[in-house]
Amino acid sequence: MDAVWRVGIDIGGTFTDVVATDRSGGNVRSAKVPSVPGDPVSGLISALAAVDLTWDAVAELVHGTTMVTNDIVESRFSKTALVATEGFTDTLDIGRMSRDNLYRLDLLPKAPALVPDGLRFSVAERMLHDGSVDLALTETEADRVAEAVAASGAEAVAVCLLHAYRNPAHEILLGERLRRVVPRVALSHRISPEQREYERMNTTVLSAAVMRRVQDYLGRIGERRPAGSRFHFFHSAGGMAAIDAVADHPLMLAMSGPAAGVAASARIAAEIRDELGTDQALTFDMGGTTTDVCLVADGAAQVRSDHRLGRYRIRLPILAVESIGAGGGSIARLDSGAVLVGPQSAGADPGPACYGRGGTQATVSDADLILGYLEPGRRLGNALTLDLAKAEAVVRPIAESAGVSVEEAALGIARVTHANMVRALRRITVERGVDGRTCPLIAFGGAGPMHAVEVARAYGIRRVVVPALSSGFSALGCVAARMRYGRQQTVGMASEIWDAAAACAARDALIDELSADLRSAEGAEATALSVEVIASLRYRGQSDSLEIADPTLDDVEALGAAFRARHDALYGFSTDEPWELAALRVAVSGPEQPSVTPTVERRAAAEGRRRCVFEEGGAMDVVCLNRDALAPGDWRQGPAIVEDDWSTIVVPPRERYRVDGYGHIHIEVAQVEGVGEA
Repeated sequence: MDAVWRVGIDIGGTFTDVVATDRSGGNVRSAKVPSVPGDPVSGLISALAAVDLTWDAVAELVHGTTMVTNDIVESRFSKTALVATEGFTDTLDIGRMSRDNLYRLDLLPKAPALVPDGLRFSVAERMLHDGSVDLALTETEADRVAEAVAASGAEAVAVCLLHAYRNPAHEILLGERLRRVVPRVALSHRISPEQREYERMNTTVLSAAVMRRVQDYLGRIGERRPAGSRFHFFHSAGGMAAIDAVADHPLMLAMSGPAAGVAASARIAAEIRDELGTDQALTFDMGGTTTDVCLVADGAAQVRSDHRLGRYRIRLPILAVESIGAGGGSIARLDSGAVLVGPQSAGADPGPACYGRGGTQATVSDADLILGYLEPGRRLGNALTLDLAKAEAVVRPIAESAGVSVEEAALGIARVTHANMVRALRRITVERGVDGRTCPLIAFGGAGPMHAVEVARAYGIRRVVVPALSSGFSALGCVAARMRYGRQQTVGMASEIWDAAAACAARDALIDELSADLRSAEGAEATALSVEVIASLRYRGQSDSLEIADPTLDDVEALGAAFRARHDALYGFSTDEPWELAALRVAVSGPEQPSVTPTVERRAAAEGRRRCVFEEGGAMDVVCLNRDALAPGDWRQGPAIVEDDWSTIVVPPRERYRVDGYGHIHIEVAQVEGVGEA
């Protein structure tokens, strides 16, 4: 069988999405199947079968996954040792001297250290901040440490030596010795070559701790993958990476699935920029387990270096996705008279009660069914049938405890869910000096279009866009992905002693390294590669940096002016104080993939009606339309329910909507007086 298909598969906590396109780009197939948490490779096979394909017919498969993130959140780690400079093994305990929950004294102040005392090993060596050797690492000392680690029974080891980002010689020597006795070794100068000892150590330890599971998964994929089919992962910085790169850097897969949807949103925002009237947008990906939001600015998704995975701080360039535990499967409960939603989830098994698979707790999806946003008895794809009686049965205890009707309790669950999402949107806009009310909201995921308008109204956003293939949008992002490798490196160069040649050399070295890696993985020609450079600048003595795109490293005056202008835009002031180049981030990308535009076979415009309950307007009969029956054209007035096989768009009474030439649905959001005003 000829392998002619390019396929994107995104495995989420509840569902697995798949989008496939042939070489012409004109034949597009999509589907959604329940995830198989215990056997994700079988999930890949099931997803291919759902679009009538076998793996033999696939020329290239690009895969997004939440596996690494889930393992970190649930602390599913290998037995991992830490090797650190003598006197610095307690860095994991000291951390940042701050509490995770400032006012919850009944909780532990911070997450337990990733490595217990008995698995931490000191090594006699010392690099200074400029990379010079203060105490040389001897081969005898390296052998002693390797023997101690081997005797501990560790399955993986993280090596994080002081100032190794300046001079990695000691880490390289230790790595050579440790690989003889431990199967998996993570070196900090390869994982996170930056200042900030605690974050660098956490990042390196987490990489080592999840390495076995990722490599085992890669092995199972290798056993099932046909020889002629290429396989890539979508990584968390917004591109695809080869299997070998992921094996050595497993944290590339943190936020992999959400990042694919964000990347697709950035592409959509660029395509319809003229109609939107802005080059900024907010992404809103609501799935079964979480909701992920991100800012798109200047046609690109925003990237940041400091993140939390679970309760752990890491430092890696990752798309600036803010995740909250509020998805369709998030569990709702009454606590001291208040409705709480998430972060606990019913997951894929058993799932919400309305799925009829044994769920016993109220979820957001159960509330949606009660409110009429989902159709009772509707069969989702070929897998699930929605059961209204089961949804009412699990929401009723909340209603009775609160002294309200079942519908009022369901509406309360929806309102709390929307409030949680609005707070997440504010975090990704206000912190970056962006007025989010001027940004359209691009809504996707299985549940995103159902809740997007009410979230937009609460925030003050005037336009919601629901893209074509919205329910499988992260899989679409995988299909449209291009090879992209990135790296961030500490520089630490002061403005008053600027060395333009050294700054440019540091940038060029990163570009050369990443270009070589990408050409090795893809065979891409040098002329086909594109390069992005970001400089992280800060005033001397500051902890946090501002990012300047396309920095003029050979012109310190122009670079300083750009930094002061950015500081003034964000904080309302700037000074002529000395500043420094804290770090450089470089990304090298391969050729763009062709756009994937599904051809919609128009169906008969059959209309139905059902009872829905809205936050504004209460209960009413609403017209229900099949999305595939809507042709591009004039604006229509809500209320309306627009459905496809796997997702539902809810248009409340005061809104109007239309379909554009790409198949995206635009919704104009009517504002409530006083909401979203400055």
